[in-house]
Amino acid sequence: MRFETLNYTVDDGIATLTLNRPKQLNALNGALSRELTEAFARAADDDAVRAILITGEGRGFSAGADIANPGDLPMTDGKIDLGAALEQRYNPLIKAMRACPKPVIGAVNGIAAGVGCSIALNCDITIAARSAQFLLAFVNIGLIPDGGATWFIPRTAGHQRAMGMALLGEKLPAETARDWGLVWDVVDDEALIETANGLARRLADGPAVSIRGIKQSIYAAEDNDLPTQLDMERDLQRGCGQTEDFMEGVAAFAQKRKPSFKGR
Repeated sequence: MRFETLNYTVDDGIATLTLNRPKQLNALNGALSRELTEAFARAADDDAVRAILITGEGRGFSAGADIANPGDLPMTDGKIDLGAALEQRYNPLIKAMRACPKPVIGAVNGIAAGVGCSIALNCDITIAARSAQFLLAFVNIGLIPDGGATWFIPRTAGHQRAMGMALLGEKLPAETARDWGLVWDVVDDEALIETANGLARRLADGPAVSIRGIKQSIYAAEDNDLPTQLDMERDLQRGCGQTEDFMEGVAAFAQKRKPSFKGR
């Protein structure tokens, strides 16, 4: 299928998803939300894809939900139903990202606000341009953070910082986001895509079964107790130990050479 609000390309194992509503600073409307969810599903099911990179076209990553066009929002009993918007659009997207077995790299250019901030911080590894800013703008229009922000930001940055972002609704500079552990690294603007692509290339060339297990176990640990987590590690490690990539990794280590993983 052809996407209308999203550029989707696959090159040598890397699927690049570029939000493509630059005149609206890539604000998410119904179409972009659906297409982005569908793009993650396509990439997850495509054996040719080993890593996924998401970024924004133009001056910003995403300004959040497109509230400038309220006619695009779901209605219930003649009133705008933002709960329905979350249930139909944004929650499926956040779940698809989190459930994706392949590594997701975010390359954040410019502003990442509202649900755009949630999407950026929900990536497995996020690289931010030095000019990038993160903003939970919800309180400024009388809403609460969504897109999972109230769940994963306290777990990443801590209670006080999450409260400050949510209650004050102020822009957070990229370097502060890095210092708080919200993003992996900050690079000069002109180096953003090259750096993110290099990271995607490294992961695409990695051991796919191991990478999938790492994602599964680390995200599960946020809710598991230690005995449950140890059992999960045992089961996942058993599977990794039976892969061709494990044998190749051991051989490469012994021979002091770079491993050539096949994802099997």
